[in-house]
Amino acid sequence: MGTFIQLVIDGLSTGSIYAALALAIVLVNQATGLINFAQGGMAVLSAYIAWTLNGLGIPLLLAILAAVVISFFLGAVIERYLIRRFERGDPDTAVVVTIGLLTLITGFCAWIWTYNNRLFPSLFPLETIQIAGAVISVRSLGTFIVIVACMLLLQALFLGTKLGLALRAVAINPASAAFAGVNVGRNLMIGWGLAAVLGAVAGVLVAPQLTLTPGMMDSALVYALAACILGGLSSPIGVVVAAWLIGVLENLAAVYVPFIGHDLKIAVPFILIFVVLFLRPQGLFGRKAVVRV
Repeated sequence: MGTFIQLVIDGLSTGSIYAALALAIVLVNQATGLINFAQGGMAVLSAYIAWTLNGLGIPLLLAILAAVVISFFLGAVIERYLIRRFERGDPDTAVVVTIGLLTLITGFCAWIWTYNNRLFPSLFPLETIQIAGAVISVRSLGTFIVIVACMLLLQALFLGTKLGLALRAVAINPASAAFAGVNVGRNLMIGWGLAAVLGAVAGVLVAPQLTLTPGMMDSALVYALAACILGGLSSPIGVVVAAWLIGVLENLAAVYVPFIGHDLKIAVPFILIFVVLFLRPQGLFGRKAVVRV
């Protein structure tokens, strides 16, 4: 029983990493209707900015806050001067642009900071506690709490604020939103800026666990996209629950399903995607889109 509890706790910790990035992807999608494949690269860049500021003698918390602010403006600038040219065009072109942006940001990070592993200090203590025979890292617990807070804030933003309603209106029908008096351009910039903030949070939470490298978020991005498909792009709560589910089931399958083991556990989220898309194409928590013709 102790092993099972430990696997579940470790899975929730790993799933929280995927969830942090998935929330940023959901925010961009809800604000612009796009899937941002560059989100992982933007998260890594934010982590490098925080690491550099901390290396200059700025306290870690202040360095992270400064990186978050810089990331907001960086996300807004990227939307205004690059993404906006493709947002309302061919969706395939916009996807290719975000993939190219990911490659560009990764190469830029490697050029400035090289591919050497960097030790990023943890925002949370490195102690552990024991609950029901399972060992829980305080850092993992802190990451879990931060992700829950981000999930609730994002859900409240979309459902309970004028800004959230404006972001959703712009993503669904920018022309109608403009006729209603919504500043479409400004809201698109805000949406990308807020997504960059979530990416920065993901980066600084992941870096202490994985070590800071330009490709740090590559595998996490794959799992985050899987969580978005499973949970539904219209539901922040859904993608977080899906990310936790992926992390837990992946761990359990690696130990309790002999033919999967640790080598094939990466197949678990894709099996889940196949099953969910077959039974519920809009995701576990997503909403069906109704289009009038």
